[in-house]
Amino acid sequence: MAHDHTAHAADVSLNRLAASATTHCLTGCAIGEVLGLVIGTALGWGTVATIALAVVLAFFFGYLLTSVPLLRSGLALGAIVPIALAADTVSIAVMEFVDNAVILLVPGAMDAGLGSLLFWGSLALALAVAWVIAFPVNRAMIARGRGHAVVHSHH
Repeated sequence: MAHDHTAHAADVSLNRLAASATTHCLTGCAIGEVLGLVIGTALGWGTVATIALAVVLAFFFGYLLTSVPLLRSGLALGAIVPIALAADTVSIAVMEFVDNAVILLVPGAMDAGLGSLLFWGSLALALAVAWVIAFPVNRAMIARGRGHAVVHSHH
């Protein structure tokens, strides 16, 4: 039996690119999520307001992390906005849905204080689960020339 090494190499390369894109997205989401949850918790906001802030900040930082290298490469902001939206929207949406769902499912996590292991542990768990769920989504999008494949065509 012959092995198709080309297909295997393509799968490995696609998996690496998807893992990189997922980690990139997780970075922006984590910055926004952590900042939003810390601000909302510190200010004593309710669950809905805190999560809303975290989601808004996750999208902001996710798009920002995609946009900065494109700005540095010389692209105009008007060209960058649709690229960032195409590259990150689905991935960020999946991550935000999953990580907030996990946090909400952990009893007491949203009521735990900033000094609580429950708060930080549930947040770490939520982000890890979000990465696992977002990876196949990013892989499928990149395989179709969408998602972060759009960004890589501009590097």
